[in-house]
Amino acid sequence: MRRSEQRRAAVIALYQHDLTGRELSETLGPNASLFARALTHAAADRAEELDEVIVRHAHGWSVQRIQPLERSIMRVALVEILHPDVAPAEEPIPPEGAIEEAVETAKTFCGSEAPGFVNGVLAAVLREVRENAQIR
Repeated sequence: MRRSEQRRAAVIALYQHDLTGRELSETLGPNASLFARALTHAAADRAEELDEVIVRHAHGWSVQRIQPLERSIMRVALVEILHPDVAPAEEPIPPEGAIEEAVETAKTFCGSEAPGFVNGVLAAVLREVRENAQIR
């Protein structure tokens, strides 16, 4: 299974978990890849931290106002951007690749405004990460 499909599986599992409260093991299913499992669990475990990052860059939007699927898409992408060591991969995806994958997922599964919103928030996070890296 391609990594983009595994990311989408992670997004859907996280979304179902958030919406229904079901355990991640149930929403992932028995055939989920190690990569999808790692992304899903990391996003769920770090949800509070990731939501704070989202809210800081989603000017005027509370995390509760953001559609659950869009929030799940951004959480999974943020795991790859902020914690690239969490999900095992032969070759880590560059942050721009994580953003592109998130935008494509939003185009496929969300409303027409979602891809621009997801791109704007994630691009702002990446700018902040890179600015902070230069300061240190």
